[in-house]
Amino acid sequence: MLTDPPPVVWRALTEREQLRSWFPCDVILSGGRWRVGAAIAFPFPAERHLTLAGVVLEVDEPHALAFTWGDDTLRFELSPEGDGTRLVLIDELPPGSAARNAAGWERCLDLLAGLEPAADGWQPRFEHYAAAFSPALGLQQGRSS
Repeated sequence: MLTDPPPVVWRALTEREQLRSWFPCDVILSGGRWRVGAAIAFPFPAERHLTLAGVVLEVDEPHALAFTWGDDTLRFELSPEGDGTRLVLIDELPPGSAARNAAGWERCLDLLAGLEPAADGWQPRFEHYAAAFSPALGLQQGRSS
């Protein structure tokens, strides 16, 4: 649950400057507009030497946004809840990445909600998710380099 209404949360999901405050990499949209079929580049900080490619799959302002992010498909669903917004993030990904991504997204969504994640918070979250997911999804990959 986020305290801001859907139109405000929508801007946090779609405006490059706002994305920089919580998304794990930069988001460069071809043509500068969120439209189905638009290409997206996701450059990570220089020390990671990684840029993912993606494409916009769905834009339904301010209710749903979906795009590919490398091999993953991300879908954000927004619905009003009281004065705020219920945000649901669906990440379709390879099974071995589930714990790593869950721990990472938990940190990102904390930032989006205005919470400051603990500096050492990723590893305990990863271990928690790995223990929960491994029986059903198999061995979980740790942080990628």
